[in-house]
Amino acid sequence: MKDGANIIETFNSLRLDGANVTVPHKEYAFDLCDKVEGIAIKIGAVNTLVKDGLDIVGYNTDAIGFFESIKSFGEIKTALILGAGGTAKAISFILNENGIKTTILNRSAKRLEFFKLNGFDTFSWDSFKSGSYDLIVNTTSAGLRDDSLPLEKEQLEILMKRSKYAFDVIYGKITPFIKMAKKSSLEYKDGSDMLLFQAVFAFNLFYKNQLKTDKIEKEMRKAFAL
Repeated sequence: MKDGANIIETFNSLRLDGANVTVPHKEYAFDLCDKVEGIAIKIGAVNTLVKDGLDIVGYNTDAIGFFESIKSFGEIKTALILGAGGTAKAISFILNENGIKTTILNRSAKRLEFFKLNGFDTFSWDSFKSGSYDLIVNTTSAGLRDDSLPLEKEQLEILMKRSKYAFDVIYGKITPFIKMAKKSSLEYKDGSDMLLFQAVFAFNLFYKNQLKTDKIEKEMRKAFAL
């Protein structure tokens, strides 16, 4: 689908009861839903559509999917998010809701206004001074199709020396960010578990949360392994 404006029309024409929405249409879907529930209201984007009577309700399971995927890390009190796009919005709000002080660092200041208005500490590359964070999250596309890093190498190395955990939302490849985390002896993850858990929670929404998430996860992990 090239035009996000056709999401709801397509949903209805296919007589669907539920669907996932991927980038770059999550903001379109948010505006077109009859209702939006939960953390998606704050984020301004939905990745899950559910038919409820005559209404199409929008949810965001990216946020809870991310948080579920970092539970194995252990205690996290502070986090630094690299990037200021839609994924950064989802992650920042779920971290904040769980009492984790979250800072946003983006190359330019232009995209930081949303986060400032919502009470987050924000920095552009020009204004940032390295601090100490339990968790560093890369939400940028750096490393997806090349060998680039989401931050200048020297500064990222300093940050990782002071951190415990690293998470890259990119999955399916070992990115330069993950390589650096491994070299720095950090516990790290790529985005595969986030992808899995957002799907687990979305699938359960299709069934009005009547299923057991651990059983959904077990079956989905089998599918992921194919």
